[in-house]
Amino acid sequence: MEKPLKCLLLDDELPGLAYLKMLCEQISGLVVLKAFADPAAFLKEAAVTDFDLAILDIEMAGMDGLSVARCLNGKPVIFTTAYKQYATDAFDIDAVDYLVKPIQKERLQIAVEKAAKRLEQLQNQPAFVRLNTDKGRALLFFDKVLYIATSAIDSRDKAATLDDGSVLILKNISFEKLLALLPPDKFCQINKQEIIALRAIRYFSHDEIVTNLPADEGLLTLHLSEAYRSVFVQKTTH
Repeated sequence: MEKPLKCLLLDDELPGLAYLKMLCEQISGLVVLKAFADPAAFLKEAAVTDFDLAILDIEMAGMDGLSVARCLNGKPVIFTTAYKQYATDAFDIDAVDYLVKPIQKERLQIAVEKAAKRLEQLQNQPAFVRLNTDKGRALLFFDKVLYIATSAIDSRDKAATLDDGSVLILKNISFEKLLALLPPDKFCQINKQEIIALRAIRYFSHDEIVTNLPADEGLLTLHLSEAYRSVFVQKTTH
């Protein structure tokens, strides 16, 4: 790794967290910024911290690691867990790797190298992505997208509203996959069915977002759900 990777750690069991931190500190090119035993504290810090990688436990009290990862807007994630049954869920949200405890340094090293390669690909990523749409293969330019919602016709599809007022149906793609493709500093998921471009926001309250997008009566108003509120507020106030 040419450039050090800055990572955040989360494990609600302190012995496991201490062991993970010790292993990470033995890996060249990996810098542990902070380690957390509480998911809420982790998310609060993650929203305002410049980090490259998150290493998360899965089964925790209050909020599981899978839910935490969904709030990170596509940041690379490595899961660590004592349970093998979460592997499918982990890779459904495009995790870099899935490590079963007890973790071995060599195995963690491999996972970190995978994360470094993914970050390199993201840094070299163009300003668009090619996706399957209702009109065929199309280039979706990130700076043209204002709003993405679950399609009313097929929940597997997503409807992307562009800045010229047109709507492009993105075929058979999850929000997790979209968040991994979209620039995390420009987009935020606000509930289970909607992603908003930050530049499309006019103003907001604790549970409501008024956008710049026209609606049947006035401007399009969206619901900001509790599960996504903390990350949203941090993104729009820092």
